[in-house]
Amino acid sequence: MLASILRLFALRPFLTMAIFGIPIIILVAIGLITIMALKFLVFIVLPIVLVVWLFRKVFGKGDSGTTSS
Repeated sequence: MLASILRLFALRPFLTMAIFGIPIIILVAIGLITIMALKFLVFIVLPIVLVVWLFRKVFGKGDSGTTSS
């Protein structure tokens, strides 16, 4: 009886870690994924969109779709 109670107290840190640790790990993972997605948008997608927009603005037809000749 005493041995089983001691085993229960020995397992208590593992149970606490399972209850509180998994949600914390999930929150950290979601935060890291969010930060990486924002960095991808700001440093990769936004410059490409900006270059394409400038290229179309300078060399393209413009927004009207008609050429003046």
